[in-house]
Amino acid sequence: MGKVNAAAALAATLARVPLPSAVVNLGTAGALHSGWTGTHEVGSVVQHDLDTEFLRRLTGQTVGAPLALAGDGPVLATGDQFIADDDVRAGLAAHAQLVDMEGYALASTALRFGVPARLIKHVSDEAGTGADRTWKESMDDCARVLARWVRDHL
Repeated sequence: MGKVNAAAALAATLARVPLPSAVVNLGTAGALHSGWTGTHEVGSVVQHDLDTEFLRRLTGQTVGAPLALAGDGPVLATGDQFIADDDVRAGLAAHAQLVDMEGYALASTALRFGVPARLIKHVSDEAGTGADRTWKESMDDCARVLARWVRDHL
């Protein structure tokens, strides 16, 4: 779990040749808006715990800019924080529909290697109060749903 672990694991894998035709990340995500359920292919991904604008003003460089992926799916916010707080959820919901802890790192790493990335996320919880309990309870069902997605789409 987490951006550093995800990026390091994928970079180590991609450093071996030959490169794959694509990286497909299957995982869970919290819904930042009520009523969001199901499995989604992410259209773009942002880092919610990196102040990209401040860093640009400070250094003149853009780091951590939003990444556009294939398709027009939801925006995924990635950060090294499990979102189980209603106020934090509400703040993130202004910019994204889903939240996770790895997607941005995986997409960024794949793109740096010149490999397209697909982020497939199944909603496991509503990323607010009680999300930690809901996430743990939903893992087996999420795994089955994502396995069916692989069977049907890859």
